[in-house]
Amino acid sequence: MSLIKVQNLTKDYVNEDVITPVLHGVSFDIEPGEFVAIMGPSGSGKSTLMHILGFLDRLSGGVYEFLGKKVSEFDDNYLAELRNEKVGFVFQSFNLLSRTSVLDNVKLPLIYSKKKNHDQLARKALESVGLSHRLDFFTNQISGGEKQRVAIARALVNDPAVIFADEPTGNLDSKSGAVVMHILQQLNDQGRTIILVTHETDTASYAKRVIRILDGKIISDERVKQRTIASDGKELDK
Repeated sequence: MSLIKVQNLTKDYVNEDVITPVLHGVSFDIEPGEFVAIMGPSGSGKSTLMHILGFLDRLSGGVYEFLGKKVSEFDDNYLAELRNEKVGFVFQSFNLLSRTSVLDNVKLPLIYSKKKNHDQLARKALESVGLSHRLDFFTNQISGGEKQRVAIARALVNDPAVIFADEPTGNLDSKSGAVVMHILQQLNDQGRTIILVTHETDTASYAKRVIRILDGKIISDERVKQRTIASDGKELDK
């Protein structure tokens, strides 16, 4: 069974009497354990597509199935539960709470979770991104690369079915960006599904498959022939 199945998906934004079509008949499947980049220029519809796939927005037409169930049949409360338990998000701007410790930022998704041992789960997630030595630091005391690694740990803490990374290296220098992509590749090697949204060809090359979108339509869906392998993580403690 596919993790994600999309058939003829459309999305229109309606403002008073003005209808603006954004996505036009998008179709694809994503299997568990894939590393997929959704790539396109600004305004192509890739972020809108990610918001729909991540239960942040609803489609206008077509079918979206998540783990074999039609998402259009879910009510808002169940969608909120799915966002918390089945999906992890990593954003370009990190979206961390300042003046709050690294550990407490990672624990945030657990507030609405049924899981116990929140401290232990958060520490484990931070260990997986090489930040065990930053637990008690405030997020305004760490570097941009470390902030993004905290965001990845926060995305991991609920053991989601899929992680969405929206331009995760956009605010980072090349060295920090390579470390972040190394972590995402490691997570994928461990069996986690990663969906990367980017406008950069270099960033998309870290994935195993690239879906290119332009003007709200898929123009190609191909396996990456010469995949970029990120650095081995020796920079993690720097």
